Amino acid sequence: MAAGTAVGAAKPATHTIAIDGATFAPPKVTVAAGDTLVWVNKDPYPHTATSKAAGFDSKELGEGKSFKFVAKKKGDFPYVCTLHPTMMGTITVK
Repeated sequence: MAAGTAVGAAKPATHTIAIDGATFAPPKVTVAAGDTLVWVNKDPYPHTATSKAAGFDSKELGEGKSFKFVAKKKGDFPYVCTLHPTMMGTITVK
């Protein structure tokens, strides 16, 4: 085992959220602190993934573009597409 490696420590995972059909899929994601979330826009028009509480804002993502965010704070973090406010999702960080 490498020096400094904790026994039983989980490696950070990557979770993909598709922006497709003007929805976030899946709309609710539970992750561990340190995990990476990746939003991928599959729609032919721009979207955002914006959370005031978690401190992330993808800005406008055009078709085929993506945005990465590393979840650090524990809690529930709702987010929205600022261009289409009916598009909502929630990240739960354990």
